[in-house]
Amino acid sequence: MKKNVIISLADSNYFDLLNELIDSIKQFKESDKVAICILDAGLSNDQLKILSSKVDEIKKAEWDIEVSAFKIKGKEWLKSQVSRAFLPNYFPNYEKYLWIDCDAWLNDWLAVDLYFKACDNGKLGITQTIGPGYKIMSKASWLFGKLAIIKSQNFKHAISSKIGIQKARRLAFAPHINIGVFSLEKNSKCWSIWQNNLKETLKSGKIFGSEGLAINMSVYIDNVDTEFLPLNCNWIASNMLPKYDEKNSTFVEPYLPNYKIGIMHLAAGIWKDNKDMRIYKNVKIEIKTLDNLSINKSLRFGL
Repeated sequence: MKKNVIISLADSNYFDLLNELIDSIKQFKESDKVAICILDAGLSNDQLKILSSKVDEIKKAEWDIEVSAFKIKGKEWLKSQVSRAFLPNYFPNYEKYLWIDCDAWLNDWLAVDLYFKACDNGKLGITQTIGPGYKIMSKASWLFGKLAIIKSQNFKHAISSKIGIQKARRLAFAPHINIGVFSLEKNSKCWSIWQNNLKETLKSGKIFGSEGLAINMSVYIDNVDTEFLPLNCNWIASNMLPKYDEKNSTFVEPYLPNYKIGIMHLAAGIWKDNKDMRIYKNVKIEIKTLDNLSINKSLRFGL
């Protein structure tokens, strides 16, 4: 019986990305000892048939917290903003859960090991979106003198979700936590804390981003026990492009000591000529090699 599981979710539009994520996991022999489970948020029958031969379980994603039908507007993929906070309800037979967004893929198995280790003893294993080379973490519109309007991601979402100005202020300058990759044990207290915060953020705020705000609240306001992992465990390429190690045919961090990227995450898309790499496989962008040469390359798995 497999004790640990990797879970993701997709609709039919993101099937190719989900399929690539699964293939990126299964390229490592260590994956034989880890289950792969999928939440279906609108996959076609043909797509489900392809996935069923590759993964351990597939379950239909539900609205685990009731939300307004007006907000949903037929967007089944928005279930990812809710269902990931209820993973043990869908797949109860595992001890440790690692969530990876379908627009991410695994480049180094060490990242998986770190996430499963990070959630020992009920901790939340997760990565902050801050690291060497990050120059701007929050924006401000200066009015006059020392007065300014804060525009950090956490603060913006907190205000729109109407969780209260005091909570919003506590989140305003906290390093944003990306919920696209995280790990938790089945019996962690973090699940219930996160779910309660999610109920609060869904009341007034947009569905998209609600789960991220809720996890930031859980960490920075409720002080859930958290193990922060390095940036290469959830490398968000839209924030900072990686470099390419041509000698070893792998993506690495752009700054010394150029650690290998563990999980490449294409959150927010990688755009060129108004085309998103997540949708158009032929999109390539210019990145630097370790020898400081410029090459055109896709950041998707296997391309």
